[in-house]
Amino acid sequence: MKVVSAEEERAHYNTVLKGGAIGGSLGVGIGLAGVMVASRRFPAVRSLTLPFRAFLVTSVGTFGAIVNAERHSNAFHLANNPMNFYKDQASRDAAVLRSQETSWQRFRAWGETNRYSIVFGSWVAAMGIALGMVSRNRYLSTSQKLVQARVYAQGLTLAVLVASAAFETADARQGKGRWETIMVVDPNDPEHKHMIEKRIHKEEYEGQDLWRDMVAAEERRLAAQKEKNAAAAAPKSE
Repeated sequence: MKVVSAEEERAHYNTVLKGGAIGGSLGVGIGLAGVMVASRRFPAVRSLTLPFRAFLVTSVGTFGAIVNAERHSNAFHLANNPMNFYKDQASRDAAVLRSQETSWQRFRAWGETNRYSIVFGSWVAAMGIALGMVSRNRYLSTSQKLVQARVYAQGLTLAVLVASAAFETADARQGKGRWETIMVVDPNDPEHKHMIEKRIHKEEYEGQDLWRDMVAAEERRLAAQKEKNAAAAAPKSE
């Protein structure tokens, strides 16, 4: 656990205060513009009392101040905590793996990471396209057009889900996903020219394999201690 000094605490306070002021100012400006535009277009907003409209403006400003202050606070902690810059062996292996991936592999990895966004986006896009197609039919009512567009959109979404499941099943059968084989420089080669294969484990979340580094470090410490004790005992045995 890191001990926060008085200087760091003061710097954090100033950073959060600055972020809150910026977010609050932008929020008030956006809220004021929104209330003014809504007052011109909607009679219901014009009928609101002045204190209530002021409450709407200040609510947006408060929300902006809180969100931006939180973002500045998180950024300050990330920039000042040394642990955030530590990369375990699994993270370094993952970086090597990404550098050796082809464009198609990177595209597939992006698709796997953002699969739910892709499914939702495909549903929204399919709804828009389907509504544009069925809206030309003058013999359908509005509710019938919506039902028909939803059927088309659900069909496309189902196709995307089936394709995603097919890719995952194929990777599982081939043993891909959790373990990958990469080419790395042989650590025993003094010229660093010889490449060897290395099988690495892909983390499901950041820091999953941190315990491996801790065990390896402890083994190295015990080995060094053992060699030190053996060297110290050697003269006595003679």
